[in-house]
Amino acid sequence: MIITIELLLMLLMLLLIGGFAGVIAGLLGVGGGIILVPAFFFAFEFLGYGSVYLMQICLATSLATIVITSIRSVQLHNSKGAVNWQILREWFIGIGFGAIIGVFLASSLSSTILMIIFGVLGFVVGLYLAFGKDHWRLGQVMPTGLTKRILSVILGFMSVLMGIGGGSFGVPLMTLFNIPIHRAIATASGFGVIIALPSVVGFLFLNIPSEFKPPFTIGSVNLIAFIVVILMTFLTTPLGVRAAHAMNPKPLKRLFAIFIIIMALNMLRKAF
Repeated sequence: MIITIELLLMLLMLLLIGGFAGVIAGLLGVGGGIILVPAFFFAFEFLGYGSVYLMQICLATSLATIVITSIRSVQLHNSKGAVNWQILREWFIGIGFGAIIGVFLASSLSSTILMIIFGVLGFVVGLYLAFGKDHWRLGQVMPTGLTKRILSVILGFMSVLMGIGGGSFGVPLMTLFNIPIHRAIATASGFGVIIALPSVVGFLFLNIPSEFKPPFTIGSVNLIAFIVVILMTFLTTPLGVRAAHAMNPKPLKRLFAIFIIIMALNMLRKAF
């Protein structure tokens, strides 16, 4: 009976998390990973699964959902001709290599260190969402050569350490190099597949003692959270998209930025 109640409570919390992540993704074009990781963390901790391995479980499960949502997103964007396949081809190797390095590092770090990394990077993302300007530019074309190689590895590496797809770093990066925002969002969805797929394979083989795992966890990927979130985001993302067309998203984007900053600071508070 205790197990049944625990599973029902977990299911309810995950339904709410997945629904909220889907609405925000559709409304603001922000990937769900930056919401899912802290939400998973606080949900699993509340359920009594707090441990030195908890952040690895949250990162891995978030990235598992991104594999599916990113593939769907690429298909939808490509049907409208918005994906820049040249950028994906040229950045593929570097991003994938950075993601693999990120998995190895994340597997060896404690939850506390990963919480600090998420908190710092999340704070930076929140500041950019709140104060970034559309006219900011670092160049008129995407970087090439050594700069491209360095930036692509960093993008994949940092995304895995936060358990997110390519949007939070890839969209600002591309817009800073004069890629139109709609094309940057579409192309960054492809980054998500490149980042998440090899990462999840690695995390599936991460050995975590069973007493520290939530029910139905393989390696460090929680299957219940994965399935529930995928189903909920499929249902609620279109609601966010419709809402985005019915209202001005800029004030909501700033409000969401404040929300991200508060979550990041709270993660840092718990880490310290």
